[in-house]
Amino acid sequence: MERNLKNVLVISFGFLLLFTAYGGLQSLQSSLNSEEGLGVASLSVLYAALIFSSMFLPPILIKKLGCKWTIAISMCCYIAFSLGNFYASWYTLIPTSVILGLGGAPLWSAKCTYLTIAGTSYAEKAGKNAKDIINQYFGVFFLVFQSSGIWGNLISSLILSQSSTKVEISEEDLECCGAHNCLTDTTNTTGSAKPSNSLIYTLLGVYTASGVLAVLLVIIFLDQIKSDQAETEKEKLEAPSFWSTFLATFRHLKDKRQCLLIPLTMYSGFEQGFLSGDYTKVYVTCALGIQYVGYVMICFAAVNSLCSLLFGKISQFTGRKFLFALATVTNTACIIALLLWKPDPKQLAVFFVFPALWGLSDAVWQTQTNGLYGILFEKHKEAAFANYRLWESLGFVIAFGYSTKLQAYIKLYILLSVLVLSMVTYGAVEYLEARSSPGTPTATKKENGGPCSQETHM
Repeated sequence: MERNLKNVLVISFGFLLLFTAYGGLQSLQSSLNSEEGLGVASLSVLYAALIFSSMFLPPILIKKLGCKWTIAISMCCYIAFSLGNFYASWYTLIPTSVILGLGGAPLWSAKCTYLTIAGTSYAEKAGKNAKDIINQYFGVFFLVFQSSGIWGNLISSLILSQSSTKVEISEEDLECCGAHNCLTDTTNTTGSAKPSNSLIYTLLGVYTASGVLAVLLVIIFLDQIKSDQAETEKEKLEAPSFWSTFLATFRHLKDKRQCLLIPLTMYSGFEQGFLSGDYTKVYVTCALGIQYVGYVMICFAAVNSLCSLLFGKISQFTGRKFLFALATVTNTACIIALLLWKPDPKQLAVFFVFPALWGLSDAVWQTQTNGLYGILFEKHKEAAFANYRLWESLGFVIAFGYSTKLQAYIKLYILLSVLVLSMVTYGAVEYLEARSSPGTPTATKKENGGPCSQETHM
């Protein structure tokens, strides 16, 4: 096997193992650690740490440690979060959430850097176009990585469904489910909502082992990039001073279009935060039991992946405006339906319809918003995508931060309000673009922000 391709596969399967564990754990946090809102508080802290990490750590760690060891050490930060869940408390989960958040940005940045160098190196040897090879390598990576959402949630549901405690949910308990949920720690009533400690430890053991395997895979099989190969990339990291790069992120806010895109970017964090932090708890866990969370999130992940691939292909024919309109209508319909629908275990299929439609919408928000940033800010991509990560992470922080303080219907109204504001400001961006370049079909330009701009999911 060609050596560079071997390294690409090692990274891809390392990330698959790592995010099989993290993805499954994130989906369960609001249900598994519901006492005093510990689970969602940990996620809020995690994304706050990620904001800090994105601004400061990646260039420093990659320069000092190289890509291989940055990836390996950052993966250990994810394992710490799994270990913190064994004895979940404010003294274990919050610190490990900070550790994971700090490791998140260097992990993704080092992965991007490694695959870019590997693709460029192979292209030079084979006399091929570097951009084509790099895109192929990222295609292989995402083909393998995207399935992690399916495997992680499948493992959780298979293990947690082994619970011998099956209690019939009473009408009184169901009254605390849905949009007008009861603001207590006992919203997930029923005996099946909280699995036995042995099952929880089994699940966490599997997730921890998966993370450890990911680290071992990288340490043993991933080649360190030779110093001469990495020199060019290091120069890129050193070229702009640290503080100039940091300040460039905020100087970019002088661009009116960037300011107008802030609501849309934050909405991406709000809507993902609602699905994983609120829908899984007050609809699925409350009415069906925690063992169904994994199956529901598998539905979301599968539809999201398929639609991401589909929309990436058809956007050149439909234009981004049509896709944004489709996502807006779909998300709005889901929000209104969730406000009106009272969860009922007899309507099992409905619990899967919402994440499926949510996955369709999220695919648009991810692919098209990234592409929009790449097109609008082609000359300032680093600062633009730093803003993307900043505002989306802030959306996560806020969504998880108020998760336990407000009833679901209030959060749905907030979500709807932010969505409406996002579309108004997005429309203003399109108007400014049309006015500045009349006759230029920017909506159908086949451009994007590059493979490294696509990592919006932790």
